[in-house]
Amino acid sequence: MSAPSRPLASLTGVVMAFVGGYVDVVGFVLLFGLFVAHATGNLVMLGVGLAGDTGGLATKLLALPVFVGAAAATYALIRWRKQRHQPCEALVLALQAMLLLVFALLTALALPAASADEPSVMLAGLVGVAAMAAQNVGARAVFADLAPTTMMTGNVTQVAIDLVDLMIARGRPDPSLKARMRKTWPPVAAFALGAISGAIGVMFAGPWSLLAGAAAVALLAALHAARR
Repeated sequence: MSAPSRPLASLTGVVMAFVGGYVDVVGFVLLFGLFVAHATGNLVMLGVGLAGDTGGLATKLLALPVFVGAAAATYALIRWRKQRHQPCEALVLALQAMLLLVFALLTALALPAASADEPSVMLAGLVGVAAMAAQNVGARAVFADLAPTTMMTGNVTQVAIDLVDLMIARGRPDPSLKARMRKTWPPVAAFALGAISGAIGVMFAGPWSLLAGAAAVALLAALHAARR
């Protein structure tokens, strides 16, 4: 099983980071403050709920076990494929694209809603959580050479470190520093652009804006499948 070509790998990292920012913003705005891509974000919001704001508390309680379950199922599928020396790139991307499509449809059906505790809203949000769990597992188990595409804290920290090293090198970075910069800068920029685009998408298309994220991941899946 060969690795993706460098241009395709770079494109995958950038597009997935864009989707990470895009879907997280759309989900947060439409689904009453639910982070579909960040398990830690929902733990924080769970604490907020326990402190008094109880809106959507049940969904936030369920988000972590759903995330873990979806991540485990995705990884089990990847391991099964790898044991048979079968490619996983297109498969994990197609799985995420399918879940994002279902997420978009369920969100469109659920809204407008009066409460985060309505069953239709909860179902939509948890499917979104499952979709982004698949992306997180794919980033670790299939596209492990790429920088993280949903959690930008590590990437931003690395950018700060690289800036200091670049100043010490007086603008003449060594190959390892240049490689790190090429790896961490694009996902951070793509995630930020995705977050901004998600806000614009919500304003103009509401829940249907999620179809753009599904289409972007489906396109990546097709590119990886065609490469085979």
